Amino acid sequence: MKIALITDQHFGVRNDSIQFHEYYRKFYEEFFFPTLREMGVRDIVELGDIFDRRKYVNFDTLSRCRDYFFDPIARDGLSLHCIVGNHDIYFKNTNRVNAPDLLLGEFDMHVYSEPTEVNFYDTSILMMPWINSQNYDVAMYAIDQSKSDICLGHLEFQGFEMYRGAVIDHGLSHKAFQKFDMVCSGHFHHKSTKDNINYLGAPYEMTWSDYDDPRGFHILDTETKELTYFQNPFIMFHKVFYDDSQGEEVLKQDFEKLKDSHVKVVVKNKDNPYLFDLYIDKLNAANPAHMQVVEDNFNLDLEDDENIVDEAEDTITIIRKYIDNLQLSDNKPMNDLFYDLYHEALSTE
Repeated sequence: MKIALITDQHFGVRNDSIQFHEYYRKFYEEFFFPTLREMGVRDIVELGDIFDRRKYVNFDTLSRCRDYFFDPIARDGLSLHCIVGNHDIYFKNTNRVNAPDLLLGEFDMHVYSEPTEVNFYDTSILMMPWINSQNYDVAMYAIDQSKSDICLGHLEFQGFEMYRGAVIDHGLSHKAFQKFDMVCSGHFHHKSTKDNINYLGAPYEMTWSDYDDPRGFHILDTETKELTYFQNPFIMFHKVFYDDSQGEEVLKQDFEKLKDSHVKVVVKNKDNPYLFDLYIDKLNAANPAHMQVVEDNFNLDLEDDENIVDEAEDTITIIRKYIDNLQLSDNKPMNDLFYDLYHEALSTE
C-alpha cells in the first residue's frame, strides 16, 4: 500500500504573506490532492513543521491552511499523521506544547510528540519527532528497541545540506539510524540522500535560497519500500536576464509565467534605456508579487549566465561567503548565529 509523505509546509511563511498562501493553495488544489486521488493514496504523513512560527499562529493563516489543506483531507476521508517538528513546538527543550495538538484537535489526525511505532498495512514504521534535551534518552532507547525497517522523522543530522551548498557540521550522527533500511526526514528543505538517510525536502519554494532547487512530495510503497518523488511544477522565484544586444527580441520573453512570483532581473547588457523601460513595463504588466533589478556594473564581459547568477545570490550564500572571507579560526559559531538571526527575521512582523 502507498502513503504520501510531505514535510516542512511552514504555513504562515514570510509574515503570513497572502501571495505565498495562494502559491501553496495552487500546489495543493492543482497538484498534491489530484495526485493522491489518481494514485489511490488514503494516508498522509506530515514529517514536521506544519506552521512557520513557533510562538504563535496568525488567525488568517490558520483559516487559509484549513481551507486548502486540512478541510480537503477531512472531506476526502483521508488519514493524517503528523510528526512534531522544531517549528511546531513552543519550548526548545520539550515537545509537550505543540501547535498540532493545540490547534488541530478537531480533525481526525494522529500527532506524534514522542517516538511511536505505527503499523501501516502490516508494515511497522517508527515515527520520530524532533529530538531535544528532554526526550533524547527516550528517542535513543526507542531506536535501539525498534523492530521497524522504516523510520520517519524530523531530524537534524550533521553532514547534510540544509540548503543547496550549505552543509551542516552540527547535529546528530546518523550512525544510530543505520539499523533501518530507510530513514525519511524533514527539517532540511533541500532534498538529498546519503546512505539510508533521505531528506525529503520542502514541498515548495519559500526564500531565494530555494531558487532552482526542486521541491515536491513523495509517495512511499510500504511493501516494496520504493520512494517515488513528485516534483512541484509551480515556481515562486524566477531570475530573468536582460540583454538588449538582442534588440527587440528581449521583449519576447514569457512574462505571463511571472505573475504573482518573485523576480530578479539580472542585467547583462543595457545600452538602450528606452528598450529597458519597455522591458520593465512588460514585466510589471505581468503583475509579479515582487521585483528586483540586479545590475552588473563592474564586469560587462561575463561569458555565461552561470557567472551572472552569482551576481544575484541569495542572502544566506552572501552571508556565508562574507564570514569565510573573515578568515576566522572557527567559522561555525558565526555561521550558526547569522543563520538563526536570518530565519528569525523572516518570521518577524
